[in-house]
Amino acid sequence: MTDRRDMRAPRLRTAAALSVTACLLAFPATQSVAEQRQTAPEGAERASSGNVYRITGTDGSTRTEIQRTGALVLSVRGDTAFVQANGAQAERLRSAGLPLERTGATTDRSSPARAAPGEFPAEDSGYHTYSEMLTELDEAASWHPDIVDRTTVGRSAEGREIPAVKISDNAGVDEDEPEVLFTCNQHAREHLTAEMCLHILKRYTDNYGSDRAISDAVDGREIWVVPMVNPDGVAHDISGSDYLGWRRNRQANPVDLNRNWGHQWGCCGGSSGDPNSSTYRGPEAFSAPETASLRDFVNSRVVDGTQQITAHIDFHTFSELVLWPYGYTTAENAPGMTREEYRRFADVGKAMAATNGYDPMQSSELYVTDGSVNDWMWAEHDILSFTFEMYPGSGGSEGFYPPDEVIQRETSRNDEAVSILLDESGR
Repeated sequence: MTDRRDMRAPRLRTAAALSVTACLLAFPATQSVAEQRQTAPEGAERASSGNVYRITGTDGSTRTEIQRTGALVLSVRGDTAFVQANGAQAERLRSAGLPLERTGATTDRSSPARAAPGEFPAEDSGYHTYSEMLTELDEAASWHPDIVDRTTVGRSAEGREIPAVKISDNAGVDEDEPEVLFTCNQHAREHLTAEMCLHILKRYTDNYGSDRAISDAVDGREIWVVPMVNPDGVAHDISGSDYLGWRRNRQANPVDLNRNWGHQWGCCGGSSGDPNSSTYRGPEAFSAPETASLRDFVNSRVVDGTQQITAHIDFHTFSELVLWPYGYTTAENAPGMTREEYRRFADVGKAMAATNGYDPMQSSELYVTDGSVNDWMWAEHDILSFTFEMYPGSGGSEGFYPPDEVIQRETSRNDEAVSILLDESGR
């Protein structure tokens, strides 16, 4: 197997980068002064979003410290980061010596004409609303009753069903086969990810019986698909006359679901304790009903002491990356991760990235995150868990709203990677 150091040339941190990181560390983290805040005003996430800036010459440590100021790294390509920051956050970054180039306001959207609240605009009508997604799942179960079992993993903060489907021969029977889980739309504004999950559903049902590789996968695996982990946030993001740029769920104090998982929750400065922050981790792990529901579902797949789910991808946008644990530490061999296990993650991640053109890396190489789904899946259940950051490769907030013309191209772009993970799940 190939050591990760052979995967890409080592990056030497420059004196300038070290100096910037030291300056950022000199500022107190924003969450430390806000831990006691009990309520977040409606719209705080959007109101505080400010502008988007391009920052060059960053590395993982610099980007982690940028996040800790309360600014949000939107995308990364090479050493260039696009960062969302309000006025105070931008001033802190400038004071630390970072070269900020303003590229636009976060209220700028890719689509000039809006639709009625609750609907995508006409030029983006290829995206599925929550109700349209439910219809797709119901139709798949109706048209393919032998290989599709329609179920639910729980309820959202506002009471919406969090639906799931299982794709397998004898779908209504719990067979002794490796299980693979695909989850999408933890972050509300990342609508392309729901299309990714629906594409997986369509690919493995419509082609069953006519495509040998598809048929073998369905016959030999149990494939779980959860298209909208955060249905309330999705509905809220298209509830106005414009996209709202919403990321979190819709609790009274909205939570970033991908900072609310239980492994190393809130440990390492990779999330925020400020209820106004886009990366607010919640008052405790699994305080969000969405993460608690998905946790309970994954726990329920332990049968006779053995976790049946062996592999997982959580789809996000954007930056075109394949990421693997751990996110909470930059160490490759942290507790619960041997060198051989890390190499397996790197090898599989690199193999998948070779098919879709994404950049493969340990999650913390992007920036440190704690309370993430990948870390929990691996630490708690030894599930080979990856994050895919989908199209586009870089950009500002408009990157969350690519035109619907790219849906087929960008979802099918991951077909080979999905096939690789399904193969790997049986090893």
